[in-house]
Amino acid sequence: MIRLFFLVPIIMCIIWYWYLKSNDYSIKQGLKGFGYIFAFNGTIIAFFVVMLFLTN
Repeated sequence: MIRLFFLVPIIMCIIWYWYLKSNDYSIKQGLKGFGYIFAFNGTIIAFFVVMLFLTN
């Protein structure tokens, strides 16, 4: 399952892009949201990497 984690940020970015376009916002206006998505997913991935090293 861990090998599929790369799909989570892609799916979240697609949903965010769809939200921006459906509400007539530009990508530049939603750039901060993309940053939050990558920061959130980076935190989750870092947590799981730490857990992998701690439990081995």
